[in-house]
Amino acid sequence: MANFGERPEKSMITPALFEFLRDLEQNNDREWFKAQKTRYEAEVVDPVTEFIENMAPRVAKISAHIIVDPRPNGGSRFRIYRDTRFSKDKSPYKTQVGCQFRHEAGKDAHAPGFYVHLSPGEVFFGGGVWGPQGEALRNIRQHIVDKPDEWKKATGKLDLRGDQLVRAPKGFDPEHPLIDDLRRKSFFSFQDADEDAVTAKDFEKTVEKQFKKVAPLMSFVASGMGLPF
Repeated sequence: MANFGERPEKSMITPALFEFLRDLEQNNDREWFKAQKTRYEAEVVDPVTEFIENMAPRVAKISAHIIVDPRPNGGSRFRIYRDTRFSKDKSPYKTQVGCQFRHEAGKDAHAPGFYVHLSPGEVFFGGGVWGPQGEALRNIRQHIVDKPDEWKKATGKLDLRGDQLVRAPKGFDPEHPLIDDLRRKSFFSFQDADEDAVTAKDFEKTVEKQFKKVAPLMSFVASGMGLPF
C-alpha cells in the first residue's frame, strides 16, 4: 500500500524552471510575461515555494533565528520584478530565481542569512553576510581581531567570496596576520552547482549540507553583529 505521507523521490524543481528563465532572457517584456504568467506560476513559483517549505525544518535544525518563509509574495523568494529606476537596463524582469533565508533581526539583504541562486548556467547556495554597512561591518572586523582562533576555525574549510578593499580598513593594522580577511567587504561562502543538481532528488539534502558547512561562519558574523545564532 502506498504511503501518502512520503514525498516522491524526485525534486519538485524540474528543467522547466530553467527553460522558462531561458525563454525570459529572450523575451524580457511585459506582454510576453503576461501571456506566460500561468506557465511562470506552474514552473517557477509553485516548485520553488514547495522547495522553501521543505527547507524550513532543515534550516530550523541549524538555527532557530533564521526565517524561512514560503509565502509566494513577501516571503523568502525574491520578487521577479526588477527595480529599473536607476538602471540603464530597463528590462522589467530578473532572469534568475533567488531565495534568501535571513536572520530574524534583519530587514534587508545585508543581514546574515542563507541564499540559493538559480539561473541558466549559474547555480550556487551558501551563507554569511553580504555587504554589511557601517557599524555592522566594523564590528565583524573587530570580532575577527578579538577572536582570531575562532575565525580561523569557522572559516578554515571555506572558500570566502566577495570584494576586498585594496588597503587595510581605517583603524586596523595593515600588518595584522588576518589583514586579507579584514579587507573583506562581505563574509560569504557558497557552493557552485549545476542544473542537474537542482533537479536531482537529493537537492534539498545537498543545500542543507552546504548550509551546515557555513553555519560556523554564520554564527561568527552574527556574534560580531551582536545577534544570536
